[in-house]
Amino acid sequence: MDLKAAGPKAGPRSDLYNGFGDTLTVAFELALVPVIFAGIGHLLDRWLGTAPLLLIVWIALAVTGLGAKMYYRYTAQMQAHEAEGPWAR
Repeated sequence: MDLKAAGPKAGPRSDLYNGFGDTLTVAFELALVPVIFAGIGHLLDRWLGTAPLLLIVWIALAVTGLGAKMYYRYTAQMQAHEAEGPWAR
């Protein structure tokens, strides 16, 4: 079988490379989303004059949303992994 003709997913290390890309994506999400939400909260606080209230609320919202997203993504991946295993037959 010609690996070049089969496409980008065909190499023996393709799962490893895809895992690195997925991990980097999640790392950027975890780092940047709370910062962006904190910026939005800070701007709203300055505009409305509500000290650090909205900053804290928006950061908590971002962290809670990211936690839920990570939980549901992990649960779906594990269910798919369990369904593909030899024990599922």
